[in-house]
Amino acid sequence: MKVLAATTNQGKIREISAILARAGISIVSPDELGLTLDVIEDGKTFEENAIKKAAAFRDASGMSALADDSGLCVNALGGAPGVYSARYAGDQARDQDNIDLLLRRMAGIQDRGARFVCVAVLALTDGRIITARGEFEGLLLDTPRGTGGFGYDPIFLDPLTGKTFAELSSEEKNRMSHRHRALEALREAWLKVRGEG
Repeated sequence: MKVLAATTNQGKIREISAILARAGISIVSPDELGLTLDVIEDGKTFEENAIKKAAAFRDASGMSALADDSGLCVNALGGAPGVYSARYAGDQARDQDNIDLLLRRMAGIQDRGARFVCVAVLALTDGRIITARGEFEGLLLDTPRGTGGFGYDPIFLDPLTGKTFAELSSEEKNRMSHRHRALEALREAWLKVRGEG
């Protein structure tokens, strides 16, 4: 099954492709179709944003489309940056800008608990919408570590391995991440819809 990825984020496309390949789902990027679509993510929840993106890409391409919305939710900040994770330091913010702002706001705070949240949505050409959620609990570091991953990965520590998400190999991260958990749940939901689950 070919599915359009409703994102131009190459890091996400690589992760999604790697996780769903064994489910027989082949990911097509918008670039491959020459599709340029800017969907305003103005939802109040990860679910709202992911549904909006998936439906917009499906409607523009005529293909089933897969979107996710994900972010970092910090306990001490009441769940922030949450749905604003990618633009925490402003609409044109780079990953490092977002990390710097978060670390400034967390200065002196003892509670370092945080979780990555991902909601994955498959918008099918027949109008059906399938959603799934994945979360991964961890801790925030005071200083970045590692060179892999993207976003907040360098300051997000997995307590079990003692490594940040940026220190894990892509294979290790793909086996355990919030996105992996959401996509695995989505794959299971898709198989049930098809009557194979």
